[in-house]
Amino acid sequence: MAAANAPIAMREALTLTSLGIAPQFVTFTHVTMESDRYICVRETSPQNSVVIIDMAMPSQPLRRPITADSALMNPNTRILALKAQIAGTTQDHLQIFNIEAKTKVKSHQMPEQVVFWKWITPKLLGLVTQTSVYHWSIEGDSEPTKMFDRTANLANNQIINYRCDPAEKWLVLIGIAPGAPERPQLVKGNMQLFSVDQQRSQALEAHAASFATFKVPGNENPSTLICFASKATNAGQITSKLHVIELGAQPGKPGFSKKQADLFFPPDFQDDFPVAMQISQKYGLVYVITKLGLLFVYDLETAAAVYRNRISPDPIFLTAESSTTGGFYAINRRGQVLHATVNDATVVPFVSGQLNNLELAVNLAKRANLPGAENLVVQRFQELFSQTKYKEAAELAAESPQGLLRTPETVAKFQSVPVQAGQTPPLLQYFGTLLTRGKLNAYESLELSRLVVNQNKKNLLENWLAEDKLECSEELGDLVKTVDNDLALKIYIKARATPKVVAAFAERREFDKILIYSKQVGYTPDYLFLLQTILRTDPQGAVNFALMMSQMEGGCPLDYNTITDLFLQRNMIREATAFLLDVLKPNLEEHAFLQTKVLEINLVTYPNVADAILANGMFSHYDRPRIAQLCEKAGLYLRALQHYAELPDIKRVIVNTHAIEPQALVEFFGTLSKEWALECMKDLLLVNLRGNLQIVVQAAKEYSEQLGVDGCIKLFEQFKSYEGLYFFLGSYLSSSEDPDIHFKYIESAARTGQIKEVERVTRESNFYDAEKTKNFLMEAKLPDARPLINVCDRFGFVPDLTHYLYTNNMLRYIEGYVQKVNPGNAPLVVGQLLDDECPEDFIKGLILSVRSLLPVEPLVDECEKRNRLRLLTQFLEHLVSEGSQDVHVHNALGKIIIDTGSYT
Repeated sequence: MAAANAPIAMREALTLTSLGIAPQFVTFTHVTMESDRYICVRETSPQNSVVIIDMAMPSQPLRRPITADSALMNPNTRILALKAQIAGTTQDHLQIFNIEAKTKVKSHQMPEQVVFWKWITPKLLGLVTQTSVYHWSIEGDSEPTKMFDRTANLANNQIINYRCDPAEKWLVLIGIAPGAPERPQLVKGNMQLFSVDQQRSQALEAHAASFATFKVPGNENPSTLICFASKATNAGQITSKLHVIELGAQPGKPGFSKKQADLFFPPDFQDDFPVAMQISQKYGLVYVITKLGLLFVYDLETAAAVYRNRISPDPIFLTAESSTTGGFYAINRRGQVLHATVNDATVVPFVSGQLNNLELAVNLAKRANLPGAENLVVQRFQELFSQTKYKEAAELAAESPQGLLRTPETVAKFQSVPVQAGQTPPLLQYFGTLLTRGKLNAYESLELSRLVVNQNKKNLLENWLAEDKLECSEELGDLVKTVDNDLALKIYIKARATPKVVAAFAERREFDKILIYSKQVGYTPDYLFLLQTILRTDPQGAVNFALMMSQMEGGCPLDYNTITDLFLQRNMIREATAFLLDVLKPNLEEHAFLQTKVLEINLVTYPNVADAILANGMFSHYDRPRIAQLCEKAGLYLRALQHYAELPDIKRVIVNTHAIEPQALVEFFGTLSKEWALECMKDLLLVNLRGNLQIVVQAAKEYSEQLGVDGCIKLFEQFKSYEGLYFFLGSYLSSSEDPDIHFKYIESAARTGQIKEVERVTRESNFYDAEKTKNFLMEAKLPDARPLINVCDRFGFVPDLTHYLYTNNMLRYIEGYVQKVNPGNAPLVVGQLLDDECPEDFIKGLILSVRSLLPVEPLVDECEKRNRLRLLTQFLEHLVSEGSQDVHVHNALGKIIIDTGSYT
């Protein structure tokens, strides 16, 4: 038949000679291939070397100068095992190297020669000597462990293979020996099968053998099978057989029935014999390869012949499983590396058409999920269904190749079967069968879940999902969401129903997960819709989500203004503010509009928030005139003042002192020019002199240097505000020597009733105009004459003082002045009192109250000038009586006596 329709496809993967391997090294003793990953060739000329061919890149072989009798590459990794006989002995030195790490893994010196060795697992080397078989693990420091002794049938045999089953419970050793004397060219094959558990061997005739696992219906545990092929002469007759036998049958469990089949060698191949066997677990096929290049293909389950063909014109000496394709590699003496694979498109039609083995065709299609048996499978399903063999029909549907029967129609067919009382519904039988076979498809998963949801058996769903038995879909998530939101979310995620996943995260308020998930799956959500959805139920969550969007790589997917408007449409002022305050932190000029907006909305609704924002000083690009107007309207007059730039606006706002913190307003004056500040101060006094005076005074005091003292004085004088002058000048007085300022302070203090302060300044200051001050105080007619006394006493206005006090009937101040302030000026006081025609009794009393403290001479002069010397008679006599020796006393008294003629 045409090669294109053949069930097995052959191709040349590579030729060893094209890679520089000499033909003399293409032999069983020089070439090893432990798996489909590496080929290892040992060369002995022109120099000793080992060539490693990586099948993933065969054109780049690795050649290393190594001397060894044998070299094996590990089946999975770049680990090389080397064997070399120790010179002069029968011992072998074994070494294992990690090529990548360039390190020695371990080594061992065998006491006897190793005649054959092989990697039986990626971690275990099988070592065969002339008498025994050992296992050597590459892990740890362990030495080779003896497994069993060789049986007699293998004596003097060339060992060509050694294998173990996947569980390492069964071991098989294969050897060949020269044929019988009557037909020596037909090589004899011998096999030793060893049970690790039973520690027992069995000797059989076989040229090739391999282990396999097979799942017998009704037994959940797979069976271990051994397949072996033999060709022998018996009574002159040649018999060639393939045997398939179960090892270690499981008590009480269905077992595998022993199978055998003939190997049909063509007449030209009578002396040919099997040299290798590979088993494809993927297809359930047994490949028997002979020395002369024949390939026999058998079904593992039935031992039915599938195909026979010559695949190589040259002898084949080595094969290896191709685990990824379900085929095998074979190397012939020409150096060809042949790759045999199953032709998926033709193998089932070949079996059903050419071999007319419909049952095998169906089984093969089911087993390997192959096309070509659709009509047969459907026909068989219909037959089983019509015979009410629902269990068998369910099994066939479950195993139908390429899911042929895994359809909604099949589910509907099982649904349509009436349920018999006390029996499991056929639909559940079907689903149960599917679950034991593997994973349900989307439709099956949905229908089964519908059943368990209706029965309130959510735990079954959880178990199936955990075991990955259900194919997740958006529809399944929708169904499960009616009973469990968390489980539904897991389904949506597995189904990559991204919009539903996003919506579920939104419902759960896990907004950060929305962004993380969307980035992971490369999805762009409808952020506007999402934000609107979140806003309806979770305003704060909406703020958080909006802020997360603003921090996304590549920028926020929504315009900040759009986000803000979404909040404002729902009158969510606080939320809009929280969002804007966060995103506008960088204070960029491009955000001027949004800075204005956040201030606007708060000035209208929450002025205190706007005030706090402005106080924070975080923005500098907003519309200041607009914000000034809104601040004024909201009653935030200080903020309005800080934002207005025109004097009329400032003057209009500044008079609202009832709503402005005084100290803040005073500080504001410091930001104005001299002219504007004085204008504003004038307006304040004009609107409410008493109410605003302290603010104006404080501002004048704080900024007197900038405003000018004269300007401030004129301002207060303009409004005749002596109180303002008093407070203003009071802070300035100590540092000033200006007579006018000192006078104005005295004047303002006097006019505001601050008599004690007038008295203090008139007593302490050296800078006021004495004449002007005296005149002012006399005009002011203060109830307390001490300030006037200070001025007149200090600056020689005692007569004026005496006249003022006498004419204003302030006699006690005259007494006080003479007695306590300055008795030395008593003569001037007495002289002025005489001029003012003061009663003599008051004058006499005044003089006598001072007595000895009075300077006699000037007193006598003042009285004598006015011809009133006699007024002093009593005073002088009193002094004489006290023993006064003052010449002026005696002279004055003498004059009085002469004038009055009263002498003896």
